[in-house]
Amino acid sequence: MSISMLVSFSAWMSLLNNFTIEVASFDGSQIGILQSLREIPGFLAFTVILVLAFVAQQKLVYLSMLLLGLGTSLTGFFPSAMGLYITTIIMSLGFHYLETLNQSLSLQWLDKKKAPIILGKISAVKSFTALLVFILIYILMNYLSVEYKYVYLIFGGISALLAIFSWILFTNFKETVIQDRKIRLKKEYWLFYTLTFFAGARRQIFVVFAGFLLVEKFGVDIHNMVILLFINSILNMYLAPKIGKFISVFGERISLRYEYIGLVIVFVSYAFVENLYIAFALYVIDHILFAMAIALKTYFQKIADPKDIASASAVSFTINHIAAVFLPVLLGLVWLYSHSLVFIIGGLIASISVVLSFLIPHNPEQGNETTLVKIVK
Repeated sequence: MSISMLVSFSAWMSLLNNFTIEVASFDGSQIGILQSLREIPGFLAFTVILVLAFVAQQKLVYLSMLLLGLGTSLTGFFPSAMGLYITTIIMSLGFHYLETLNQSLSLQWLDKKKAPIILGKISAVKSFTALLVFILIYILMNYLSVEYKYVYLIFGGISALLAIFSWILFTNFKETVIQDRKIRLKKEYWLFYTLTFFAGARRQIFVVFAGFLLVEKFGVDIHNMVILLFINSILNMYLAPKIGKFISVFGERISLRYEYIGLVIVFVSYAFVENLYIAFALYVIDHILFAMAIALKTYFQKIADPKDIASASAVSFTINHIAAVFLPVLLGLVWLYSHSLVFIIGGLIASISVVLSFLIPHNPEQGNETTLVKIVK
């Protein structure tokens, strides 16, 4: 699942800023609209639970992989605003269903004590996959002068083939705990939901506008963007397993606090950066901090009733994308007025997460979801 997801999405995302500017002639407002449309399927991730009433989780994974591959393959053949909006929705529907199911099945299958370490290793595998994608893109575009549309076709096709091979080769794993198929919000998980919401808002600001800043303000070309993503992948391959071990030893409370404080510093720095190499460094640091988001998943795994994992994972993905639906459009308009203000808003959102991290218990579990539980008792 992880490899298939990264093959298509790494290619789609790494090419996007240059493709939209160089080929489709997008401005900040249009890229904001596209990114908001991309997040609508994420906002509707809760519908996974409705589909699971008719399709088994594992089969839905394969269908999602196929849809992701199809949307990516078509992207380069429709270099207009409307064409990109439509192919983006197709790609995104497959991606967000796949990502939701990936989280759900990971937390169902992994032992709680080993989950941070294994998720760290999976993150490293994903980075290695992304690394291969970036190398191939660099060779295809820098040395072979392959057009954007054929690069998208190649990597989307690989994801589709992986889906077909997986469907044929892998056995069907039985559910050890029958999952609740109802869509519901549980008050016990309120802190997880809240942190997930702010994580989605922060992430959107960086994903949408950090790369766009590098291209628009500093004139970074596609080759240097790919090299930058290449560096991110190498560092994540090395650091993700170590971050997993760090979370396992020090716990989610400390890990998430470090992540959020780091993000405040990165956002504020990005708001005023004038040096290209400092901007590159901030971009890399953000990706390293993002690997610590594993801690939010394992925090949920510890406090959740096992039968709630599938439904709560779907609901949390919807919560993660609430801000993502409207934030890129609004901040796309802010961007036309001030680049700095967009990142200052990101810093304020990260600051709220820092405060909320103090409510995570040292030993989270069912019945001890937040530090406020003890106060109530």
